[in-house]
Amino acid sequence: EIPEVREWDAFAPFVHGDLAHAWTPRELVAVATSHAPLFAPGTGYAYCNTCYVLLGLMIEAASDNPLNAELRQRILEPLRLRATSFPTTPRIAGRHAHGYMRVGQPSLEDVTALNPSWGWAAGAIVSTPDDVARFYRALLGGRLLRPKLLRAMRTTVAGNAGTRYGLGIGTLRLPCGTAWGHQGGIIGYDAWALASPDGRRQTVVFT
Repeated sequence: EIPEVREWDAFAPFVHGDLAHAWTPRELVAVATSHAPLFAPGTGYAYCNTCYVLLGLMIEAASDNPLNAELRQRILEPLRLRATSFPTTPRIAGRHAHGYMRVGQPSLEDVTALNPSWGWAAGAIVSTPDDVARFYRALLGGRLLRPKLLRAMRTTVAGNAGTRYGLGIGTLRLPCGTAWGHQGGIIGYDAWALASPDGRRQTVVFT
């Protein structure tokens, strides 16, 4: 298993005065791969932000386009996600909620200025609950991927805490039935999005 990019001490300076530091995707991968693999391939499960960064690099290599252009052309514009963006600037543009974190002290520190390059393909998208709900309606309703690809995406393995994880989406059992979705976050922000299997009902919570 590829090591997790977000677990290492290299990122501690972000919340100690260097929030604007710009990371390249290859630097993020280098931080992760400087550590030993977590386990041999196929022998365990671990969530992998590093893998999303690698997928972003693969998309750029295959398309010969920046990742933000591919996201805009293939997802954001077709689904009319007008409040969603993939920032390439050090700060979140426009009106936005501030993010806070406890950094070795009782009080909260405003970490809104964290350069989103730290997340890149693994978590730099900025959105709203309405746009996230619209995305899941399209994805699970079959309007974004061909049926064969959606089936592959929903082929799961056992994850953590009763969840099962597929290709970029997970599932769990709730009192009201089966839900599909994803949790995501970056320093100062967290988001949960869950939807019914057909995508017609969603719960989206941002904090």
